[in-house]
Amino acid sequence: MIEVIMAGFIDALHPLNLLFVLVGVIAGVIAGAIPGINGPMAIALCIPLSYYMSPVAAIGFLVGLNKGAFFGGSISGVLLNTPGTPEAAATTWDGYPLAMQGKGEKALRMALYASVTGDAFSTIVLILVAAPLATVALYMGPPEIFALICLAMTIIAGLGTQSILRGLIAAAFGVLIGTIGMEPVSALPRLTFDIYQLERGISLVPIGIGMLAFSEIIIQLERLVKLGGDACAMSFSSKPEDRYISWAEYRGLIKTLLRASIAGTVVGALPGLGAPVASFFAYDQEKKRSKTPEEFGKGKLEGIAASEAANSAVVGASLIPLFTLGIPGNVAAALLIGAFVIHGMIPGPLMFEQNAQFIYAIYGSLIVANIFLLGVGRIGLKSFCKVVQAPAVILYPMIIFTCIIGSYLAEYAVFDVTLMLFFAFVAYFMKKFDFNHICFIIGFILAPIWETALQQVIISSEQNPYLFLSRPVAIILMCITFYVVIKSVRGSFRKALTA
Repeated sequence: MIEVIMAGFIDALHPLNLLFVLVGVIAGVIAGAIPGINGPMAIALCIPLSYYMSPVAAIGFLVGLNKGAFFGGSISGVLLNTPGTPEAAATTWDGYPLAMQGKGEKALRMALYASVTGDAFSTIVLILVAAPLATVALYMGPPEIFALICLAMTIIAGLGTQSILRGLIAAAFGVLIGTIGMEPVSALPRLTFDIYQLERGISLVPIGIGMLAFSEIIIQLERLVKLGGDACAMSFSSKPEDRYISWAEYRGLIKTLLRASIAGTVVGALPGLGAPVASFFAYDQEKKRSKTPEEFGKGKLEGIAASEAANSAVVGASLIPLFTLGIPGNVAAALLIGAFVIHGMIPGPLMFEQNAQFIYAIYGSLIVANIFLLGVGRIGLKSFCKVVQAPAVILYPMIIFTCIIGSYLAEYAVFDVTLMLFFAFVAYFMKKFDFNHICFIIGFILAPIWETALQQVIISSEQNPYLFLSRPVAIILMCITFYVVIKSVRGSFRKALTA
């Protein structure tokens, strides 16, 4: 067995394989930094190219692409408040405020180190305990998934607002928008108002870009008109403490990184949930644990560390059910199945018996890709920061152009640009009336999974609501959900009475 392991790692260290992994990481960082293009999209575009590579080089290239995209999403999120990927949305909450304080380079370094840490943790878990975690995932049926999403939407409802009720309303509105399009069981259009473009549903890209990026541009332009001036859109401090992450700072965040990495690994091993869920969940838990929760959203390193470590931990963990059960943990892992099939392999338990050396070669590629990500990120940091040091009159049109192009590229549809503008103004007014647009986005992201799980429960139980009583895990999750709601409402009433 030792010989097989060593042979696999030696295959991963072949110069040609290393080159493809490096190219994949660089391409992934660039793709992730461009709003509208994410890791799964880049993988889908590059799978045909992998046909001409060796199996190890092909999977290494695609894995590097995925890893790079996860960090790349934080670049535009931190510097432009425009997350390149959905999972980087939580990173913008503290990353962009830090950038506005002249600490953009420090925020990017924190995002990079957290990504590498979370990724390394999940890779180690993948290598050591893949099978046990995959076994746990098998017990997560539709009732448990439904209950888990109810819990997730509840615990994040209080983010960024003084009222959990407003957070729940925003999340419910997001769920409503997420149900627009074809109904999954009957395949009939709903809430389309005879607009045929809505029959395919609304993509996350125009909503994310509009609510997170374009709405911020509207606010910044409003501020420029009121205050006047034409200063540089963003400046960077020259103080070392505002540019670098010291070893003491990193050591102080070890517990945060560990908790977020565990959360990301668990979520990644559960098929269907994805990195955005892990990112938002880890951020929310870190805020609740903090002694100074009021500082979150204003430029706190713990927020960046939790979000990035959690979403990057999903990369390796999503391969756990793929390798052991043949079930993809997320969209990127599902696309990797195509690459495996192209090279004559079917993911699943038999891979460990029939292609053990290949499995360990992939493990080696995962480790190498993580090291390359650290190097590429550190080398490119200064270049990333220079891009946003242009004057506002130059930078803002560039951002607006990027938002429009990013919205169009997702589905190559002009209608998506219209949706982006519409949701930008929706987010603008939500901010004005203290309705958190982030809760809306989370509700929208979780809506399809939540609805599918609910319909599976209804169909499998033949409309018997007592099915939940036979699922202990689902009961526990729903009880926690009700406890969180009751506790939050009581806390809100106490604040109102003491105010």
